[in-house]
Amino acid sequence: MIDVRKLLLLSMIPGIGPTRIRNLINYFGDVDAVLGATEKQLLAVEGVNRSVARNILQRKDSENEIRNQLSRINKTNAKIVTFWDKDYPENLKRIYDPPVFLFVRGSLLPEDRYSIAVVGTRNPSVYGKHVAEKLSAQLVENGIPVVSGLARGVDTIVHSVTVRSGGRTIAVLGSGVDVIYPGENKKLSDQILLSGAIVSEYLMGAKPDAVNFPRRNRIISGMTVGTVVVETDISGGAMITASMALDQNREVFAVPGNVTEKKSRGTNMLIKEGRAKLIEDISDIIDELGNKIRPLIKNAEKPQPSVQLTLFEHKILEFLTDEPQHIDVLAEKCMMSTSDLLVQLLGLELKGVVKQLPGKYFVKRF
Repeated sequence: MIDVRKLLLLSMIPGIGPTRIRNLINYFGDVDAVLGATEKQLLAVEGVNRSVARNILQRKDSENEIRNQLSRINKTNAKIVTFWDKDYPENLKRIYDPPVFLFVRGSLLPEDRYSIAVVGTRNPSVYGKHVAEKLSAQLVENGIPVVSGLARGVDTIVHSVTVRSGGRTIAVLGSGVDVIYPGENKKLSDQILLSGAIVSEYLMGAKPDAVNFPRRNRIISGMTVGTVVVETDISGGAMITASMALDQNREVFAVPGNVTEKKSRGTNMLIKEGRAKLIEDISDIIDELGNKIRPLIKNAEKPQPSVQLTLFEHKILEFLTDEPQHIDVLAEKCMMSTSDLLVQLLGLELKGVVKQLPGKYFVKRF
């Protein structure tokens, strides 16, 4: 068993990162032996130079900070899961630079090994929003946990739809798990915790500094068997996640977008260069990943319809697809007046089977 207090102490020493901590503990066997080692013994460990060894020997008293961390953990009902614990994410252990511990709110489960990451731009188009909703709902329908970063835009859509559809989702933060960013996602984070988890490698209370997010992205891709990029520009953070997934030997999928749309340049480039597989829906992911996720899919229960529809509503749904249609076009197909159709569509929207888009366009919800 790893002493969490002493592991925290070791992590707070300047020059000590995840790789050096793993090397030190693997060499000495436990944290106590690391902290009690001589300079000569420390220098025998791979990656430990004289400066790092002296930082360990001359470490400052961090007891107050450790008490603060443990207090914050208790207040938020969180816990620390170390690299050596049995509930540490299995996939994450196999990446090049796994965190030595994760702060976790909620629960990590064995089936998370089959999870899929879905990421994208913070400012998605109407098309991007719709695709993110569609894919998230399909993943839930197939019993697959969904991982994302709780950022604005695609991430928020992914978490929200997964929660609303009764699925399991994990949010990986670039801040402490007690610092929800952006602030407007506080309610969403509470909903995630009902059946999922919020995780971070950053200390409790850590602010969402920009430098944290690229490292955060390696955890998003590292926890999963594949990463889906919905919509992103070439310079978007989702491209970093895709690159890290490829470095981790994980599958990358991309949704093709409008060639004139800046938000689609990243996904289209991934497909064009052969770095990502083009997908249109969940079946493309299932076909590609095969046995990596099939054990979970086999046991997934299909959700049962929970709404009763009238004959008129059934008729309207026959003409609705996942492609936005203007109400005037739809009225002509249904042979109804625009005003009558609008009443029916609003009723379908309240039942959760139709979604209204800007400009009086409507789409069917999956």
